[in-house]
Amino acid sequence: MKITMIGTGYVGLVTGTCLAEVGNDVVCLDVDARKIDVLRSGGVPIHEPGLEPMIRRNVAAGRLVFTTDVDAAVGHGAVQFIAVGTPPGEDGSADMQYVLQAARNIGRRMVEWTLVVDKSTVPVGTADRVREAIAAELAARGVDVPFAVASNPEFLKEGAAIDDFMRPDRVVVGADDERAIATLRAIYAPFQRSHERLLVMDLRSAELTKYAANAMLATRISFMNELANLADRLGADIEAVRRGIGSDPRIGWHFLYPGAGYGGSCFPKDVKALRHTAGRHGMPLRILAAVEDVNEAQKEVLVDKIVAEFGADLTGRRFALWGLAFKPDTDDMREAPSRTVIASLLRRGASVCAWDPVAIGEARRAFGELPGLDYASNPLDACAGADALVVVTEWKEFRSPDFASLRRLLKEPVIFDGRNLYEPAAVREAGLRYHAIGRR
Repeated sequence: MKITMIGTGYVGLVTGTCLAEVGNDVVCLDVDARKIDVLRSGGVPIHEPGLEPMIRRNVAAGRLVFTTDVDAAVGHGAVQFIAVGTPPGEDGSADMQYVLQAARNIGRRMVEWTLVVDKSTVPVGTADRVREAIAAELAARGVDVPFAVASNPEFLKEGAAIDDFMRPDRVVVGADDERAIATLRAIYAPFQRSHERLLVMDLRSAELTKYAANAMLATRISFMNELANLADRLGADIEAVRRGIGSDPRIGWHFLYPGAGYGGSCFPKDVKALRHTAGRHGMPLRILAAVEDVNEAQKEVLVDKIVAEFGADLTGRRFALWGLAFKPDTDDMREAPSRTVIASLLRRGASVCAWDPVAIGEARRAFGELPGLDYASNPLDACAGADALVVVTEWKEFRSPDFASLRRLLKEPVIFDGRNLYEPAAVREAGLRYHAIGRR
């Protein structure tokens, strides 16, 4: 099938590449000429395990093409996926200008039946706005070209996006047009051979499903963080509590890990956007307001523990920091807890030497030339002469460190663990003081 993917950000690039992988003829369009040049030259502008070789394989096979030519892109596919950014506005609302511009570009050029699929995370009611934008362009041209609009939200986890797309647990389709539903069923047939995963619903329900899913996951994280902070006060062990509640099948094990707060491009933005939508309809979502408040406070918990250990004035102190990306297996620094931790430490007079396996380049762009912040060449190099180690991201390579080497390298034998990676008894046995999240 001939498919056009509008937008080569995280969602568009992964989706377009995976669709090409199963034999579709995919054209990926982006107005950012620099990004398209990188992709055409064999580079990948994001870090996602497994994506680069898949792109190269499908480009070489002729199934995946990158372009800035809007005319060629709209003329290529009978199915046009819109996967452009919807950045948050100051009021928390999703900025829809790029989605609607993509819709207008399609309406100005389409000449035969076209299925327009909203892949971007968009507010409820966006499909109606996309349909109106296309209809207005067709009316301005004085032509009557049939088309359908569908919602097909993505549920990709950064760091595991290829596997999520190739082996989905569900494919949500919002549509009111039988031909559109049949077309999307055909597109996703290769990804659900063992059993049916397609969930067909009305457009507004599909749009709300995406926001509801991310809001639920963010809620679980903030809930566990609140419990972990309470466990600290009560002298309980949140890890034991996690096992106790996770073993209940009504609750399950996923997203029950306390830590330094959530970040990234999805949870913060989507929680804000859902709250904004609800507020506009006179129904404030009080639980999500608390979820946001808890998360912002949680990003400071590590610094609070550092202050309790060393005092409020950290002038002259130097801290090693492991983990810059908001989660492992990505270089995404958006809303990352490390940004809050670093800013707070520097504000108190400390300096920071940071290490991350893939996100240092992105961190340099995010922070710029920030006095007091430098970057190490490896994890142990960051610790040499530091007053303490601060763990912010749960990269696999951080899970089994040489505690004897850490004790030798650190000026003060202290670890602040924002992801509860280590067993407290083992760390203390190695002669290090250990401060985790809710672990006594």
